[in-house]
Amino acid sequence: MASTEGLVPITRDFLSRFYDRYPFEALAPGIAAADSQLREENERMSKHYAEESGNDLILDLSFDSPHKIDENLWKNREQVEEILYLLEKRHWPSSLNGPQMPDKLYKLALELQSLLKFIEDYQYFSSEKIFSMILTYMPQDFRASLIKQQRDRSEKKRQAEVETLLNGGGSIQEKYNLLWKQQMERRKQLVMLGSASGVYKTLIRFLVGVPQVLLDFVQQINDHNGPMEEQRERYGPPLYQLTQLGLHIRIFLTLWWKTFNRDTTAQDSRLDLLEESVKLYSSELKRFLTFLREVFEHSPFLISAEEAGTNGGKTMVNDFKETVISTGKTHEVLLPVDSEGSYVAWEFKLTSGKDVGFSVEYISSNGAKMQMLPYQRYDSHQGNFYSPGVGSYKLVWDNSYSTFYRKTVRYKVDAIPPVADAQKLEDQN
Repeated sequence: MASTEGLVPITRDFLSRFYDRYPFEALAPGIAAADSQLREENERMSKHYAEESGNDLILDLSFDSPHKIDENLWKNREQVEEILYLLEKRHWPSSLNGPQMPDKLYKLALELQSLLKFIEDYQYFSSEKIFSMILTYMPQDFRASLIKQQRDRSEKKRQAEVETLLNGGGSIQEKYNLLWKQQMERRKQLVMLGSASGVYKTLIRFLVGVPQVLLDFVQQINDHNGPMEEQRERYGPPLYQLTQLGLHIRIFLTLWWKTFNRDTTAQDSRLDLLEESVKLYSSELKRFLTFLREVFEHSPFLISAEEAGTNGGKTMVNDFKETVISTGKTHEVLLPVDSEGSYVAWEFKLTSGKDVGFSVEYISSNGAKMQMLPYQRYDSHQGNFYSPGVGSYKLVWDNSYSTFYRKTVRYKVDAIPPVADAQKLEDQN
């Protein structure tokens, strides 16, 4: 577990100064030119399509680029998948022929498949970097394991939702609406982790030693006016432009296929425009994401209080109970366990520098007893295990052997239900 002493979450002012070191080189001039040509051609083909169908396809498919960086990436993935769908041979116009056009369309599909994988890899990298940072500052015991379990379970559930949708005939648009909804759920879970609510409420109650600065970070990182707003304002505009280019390529290909036989003399020029636009779109989006990845790799999440211009943050989640055990006495805590496989966990320390006897006993629901931790003297101790069943645990601190010294013990105990049970609690709330 890395130290967070004297650290605070990154601030927007800090990121503003940090990003000054990483200016993004403007998009290639050909981007604006290609986008303008696409829009002109789209307007021309749209009029022909409207005459035949009465529908305004440009109006139906158009959208404004979102403000959030990650939402733009989902939108770009969606447009790329829609274009790839149109480039499948089974969706070509029946009159498409000639040796050159099919070969060029296959090559464009390969380029877009490469771009799709590139975006997916970047999204995975970003997600893993934040999660790895969280684990770096998490005590490396059962608590980190629980966070991993909850995340893995949530991701499997989300993947199953997507598969169910697609197996039921869901469209590409419906798929990406669901994926964005799931992304917002991930953000919500980060806030839950930081504020100790929802599925994490029971777990966070036992996060002794977890830096409060870490919880503060995950709670505020995606605030609308938080640190990431600086990234959106600084690097958003070129991405917004690329998002629109991807959309216009999709509209162009959709209209071209629907009006393919209307103007046969324009086929070669339209293919040239499609090739040029796809190559520019792919190369510039890859360049942008490569740049953003470099910035992200070097950008810290936690900084010193001096760098942030603050007096320093809170240090640890710390809600130990305290009891004084008189000479010749014991202190007992009875901890109920409602689910088999629950984590039973404790941590305590004496403030006097002395020791105290300690033992843990399991009492099953039918009254049978089992010694889980044999009696031994400690000045501090931390432990945990899975409960073999439903029942209760008796934790005993023993000072009966002491004639002269009373003992002050600061302790924390809890029974954390299995991940599946914790999820049920969240769903009920």
